[in-house]
This record gives sequence, structure tokens and C-alpha cells, in this order.
Amino acid sequence: MSTTALESVAWDLEPLVDGEGTAGADRLLDEADRRATAFADQHAGKVADLDGPGLVAAVGELADLGELVGRAGNYAMLRFAVDTADPANGALLQRVQERGTAIETKLLFFDLEWAALDDDRAEALLGADGLDKARHHLRNARRYRPHLLTESEEKVMSEKSVTGRDAWSRLFSEVTSAIKVDLDGADEPVPLDVALSNLMSPDRELRAHVAERVSVALEPTLRIRGYIFNTLMADKATDDRLRDFPSWISSRNLSNEASDESVQALVEAVREAYEIPRRWYRLKAKLLGIDRLADYDRMASVGGAEEKTYDWDEAKDIVLSSFGDFSDVLADGARRFFDEEWIDAPVRPAKRGGAFCAYTVPSAHPYVMLNYTSKRRDVLTLAHELGHGLHAYLARDRGVFEQHTPLTLAETASVFGETLVFARLLDAAETPESRLALLAENIEGSIATVFRQVAMNRFEDLAHTARRTEGELSIDRIGELWAQSQEELLGDAVDVTDGYKTWWSYVPHFIGTPGYVYAYAYGQLLALSVYGKYLAEGPEFVDKYIELLSAGGSKSPEELAAIAGLDLTDPGFWRAGLDLVRAQLERAEALAEEVLAARGEG
Repeated sequence: MSTTALESVAWDLEPLVDGEGTAGADRLLDEADRRATAFADQHAGKVADLDGPGLVAAVGELADLGELVGRAGNYAMLRFAVDTADPANGALLQRVQERGTAIETKLLFFDLEWAALDDDRAEALLGADGLDKARHHLRNARRYRPHLLTESEEKVMSEKSVTGRDAWSRLFSEVTSAIKVDLDGADEPVPLDVALSNLMSPDRELRAHVAERVSVALEPTLRIRGYIFNTLMADKATDDRLRDFPSWISSRNLSNEASDESVQALVEAVREAYEIPRRWYRLKAKLLGIDRLADYDRMASVGGAEEKTYDWDEAKDIVLSSFGDFSDVLADGARRFFDEEWIDAPVRPAKRGGAFCAYTVPSAHPYVMLNYTSKRRDVLTLAHELGHGLHAYLARDRGVFEQHTPLTLAETASVFGETLVFARLLDAAETPESRLALLAENIEGSIATVFRQVAMNRFEDLAHTARRTEGELSIDRIGELWAQSQEELLGDAVDVTDGYKTWWSYVPHFIGTPGYVYAYAYGQLLALSVYGKYLAEGPEFVDKYIELLSAGGSKSPEELAAIAGLDLTDPGFWRAGLDLVRAQLERAEALAEEVLAARGEG
């Protein structure tokens, strides 16, 4: 029996600001501003004159400044995430962003002067003792050299971002978080996330009703969200032109340490395998007893009307025991999230939708935000976000410059953690029907993370290309491009309804992190391959996995994957990962035959 009320599962953000609240955030920024001014006075125009020890000292001071600004910035962002309607939270976030940008502007000279050094001189400096937690970061910074502007231009770009793209992103978050959906039978309108969770219901009439009401709820502020999207696409086009990036995705690929060609190879490999989700959706229609799925049927449970729910303590026990069976290191780290108030779980009014993990800074600890509704999917989401959290936690010794991996590896630990929990749930399933229901969720998770994300990448490609060639796009035009990308994925297996053409408009990645979404597919296929290595090698693999997570972003993606014995340069790598998804589908197809035969429908 549960002893934890879900409403009490709230994070404590005060350690980020030494228990001083908003005054603590301002104090951290005051100190950072003072030290940034002193740093600029000491080093501006003189980076080329640094010797090895001087570079080590300078990088150490920059790391300290990153910690100070990062603590204040994460405190403000996380307060805002759980209550976007509170004006005090919005004001704090704006103030912290403005002050953080001003500090960043004072320090811009360092990266510009470092990138301007000739290669031989830079390489000699990189050999200095004491750079073990910054060497990869410093090498990476030099990759931006062809795309950097002058110092005065970079300062203008940085300072204007606060009232430019950052302001538009914040407005999108506030508008989207305020969306409420009016459902029949509900006492009052519900948050968008709660409404969307009903699309897992086995009741098709309910699913159709929810989809129709979601589309209605998206309509009132649709033009606002469309204008935000148009504005940010135009802003990105300007940035890319000024920085001489050849395509809309090139800057994201550079930050991901991935070539345009390798990303295109991933996208094409997934698109060539679109028949995998189509096969599943055709089978699912048969299981649900309908001729053809509509878009609102895709997440419907195939487990019957009595899908099991999980209270908070049950979810906690499942995740911790699953992690513990793999490694005490994972279980002990994950337990701290529950015991030390690093998680915020309940659905609340004006809380940001979805789920995420904030790494914060190495001197603090990660935080996880959920919108927990007690569904089985939520247990897997908890495992997913705790995987992110453990990645951050284990990599904290890499320091502020190398704790984070490129986005292309950011999903490795999350998908791996989710897969451990899925295996536990599958082992506990007692009937073909319950095993099929779990396999369905697993396959649909892969479809959502691999195939749907690539389809969303295709939507972004279509939208950014059209914005650059056609000018401002109408809501109808954006809807056409969204439908085009989704229909390419779904083929003849799913009917894309008219209402679905506006559902692009609540996806935050399109606004805040353009080009982000393909990293989910990259990470999912990589994580599945990592899990395959674990199945093949058994306990001997555990130390390699812990080493991989602990390395953070201290190496290139290829070098990090090599720790686990994987070769990302192999052209067949992505297809091998897709084969693992295909194998799950074939297992589900066999179980479905058994279930349908038992129903007399085979």
C-alpha cells in the first residue's frame, strides 16, 4: 500500500542558491559579474599570450563562472517550469537570463581569441597538465572558427537574444502551458498533458472525443504559436546566413559533433524502414477490431479495459529494483533522487507539460520533472528521466565543460534505463495478452523515439526550407507540411485526420531547440545497441557501461561509443539498430497470432 502522496513529490531547489531563494540567485550573479569583469580586464586581447599554466588557470576561472551562472539560471528555469503562470517566476527568469547574457557577453572574447590561434600553437597549449576536464571542450570550441563573427558582432547577437529568440521561446512556453482541454465528464478543463494521456484508452469513442477536443483547445492561440514559429525560423535563417552555415540543420550537427552526411545517413536509414511502424499499425488495427487506425488510435492500449495503474511507491520500487539488478551504482544513485527531493512529479495547473531532466551544474545535482498520471507509460518515463539523471550524476566529476554529452548521445542512459524497467515488467507479465500489451508499448516507444522523431525532423526540414524560400508561412501551409511528413511515415496504415494538422503547434523542440529531434533516434538506436551488448556480455558489461556514463562529454561520440564496443563509423550500424526494433515487432506479431487465435479471430 502506498505511503507517499503524489502531491508531496516536489523538488527542493534551494540547494542551488544556498537556501537564499531569489536573493541567492541574485547574489550568485553579482559574484559572477564581478569576477567576469576582472577576468576580462586580465585576459581580453591577451589569450594568444597565455602559456600552459596560464591557460589552465583561465579555464579554471571560466569553469567557476559557469557554475555560478548555471546555479542561478537553473534555479530560475526550474521554478518557472512548475508554475509558468506566476508573474514572480517569469520576472525572475527574465532577470536571470538578462544578467546571465550580460556576463556571457563579457566573456565572449575568450572563445573568439582561442579559436583564432593557429593550430600548432593551440595544440601545444592543449598539452598542458591540468586540462583533463576541459581539453575536449577546448578542441571542440575551435571547430566553430569558420562560423564565428567579430567580437562586437558576437556581443550584439548575444545581448539581443534575450529579447529575441529567448523571449519568443518563453512566450511559447507560457501560451502552451495555459492550454486547457474541455472533456465530457470532467469537472473542469484539464491540462493538455492530462488530455493527451487519454489517447491510451481502449475506448475508441473516448479517444476520438479527446482528439477532437484537443484540436479545439489548440485553436484559440494557434495563430500566436504559428507566428512564434515563423519568427524563430526567420531568426535562425538570419543566424545561419551570417555565420555561413550551409543548411538549417548544420549548426545543430556541429554542436552534436556529427557531420551533415552522417545525420543524413541516419535519417535516410530510418525513412527506408518506415514499413516497420506501418506493419505494427496494421496489426494494431486488427487487434483493436477496426479496419484502419486514425491518428488518435496510435497510442491506444491493446491490453483491454483494465490497464494496470501504478501509484508512486510502486513505480519507485520497480525502477530501483530494475536498476539494482543491473548495478548497485545505478540503484544507489537513483535512490538519491527520491530521498533528497530531486524530483517534481504531480500534474499541476500551469506546470510545463511532458518530462525532462535538468543536469544543472556539477557542484549541485540533477533534477527530474514529470507529469505523473499513474499509467504504465509513466513508470517507463520515470525510468527514462532517471537514466538522464544518472548520466548527469555519474559524469559530474568531468566538470562544467564536459559533464554534458552531445545530444546524439544524450538519450543513451535514458533509453537504457527504460529498457531495464521494460524487461522487468515483461518478465512479470503472466499472460500472452499482458505480454503483448507490454511489447506494444515498447514498440510504440521505439516508433515514437526513432520513426516519429525522424518524421518530425522531416517536418522541420520542410518548414525551414519553405520559410526560407516562400516567406512567412500560413497556419494552413504549416499544417500541410506537418501532414506531409506524418503521412510519409504512416503510409496507408493510419488515417491522418484534419484536426491533427495543428498538433505540431505544442511541440517545444521546434521552438527552443530547432533540429534537436533527430538526436532521439540517434540515441535510441545507440542505446538499443548498448543494451544488446549487455545481453551478449552479461555482468562483464556493467563496468563498461558505468565508464561510458562517467565519461560524460569528454570524448567524441565515436570514442564514447567505442567504450561500449560499438563502431558508429560502420555504415551498417543504424540498420543493425533498426533490426533490433524489427525483432521486437516480429515477437509481437507472433504473440498477436496467439491472442487472436484464443479470441477466435486468427
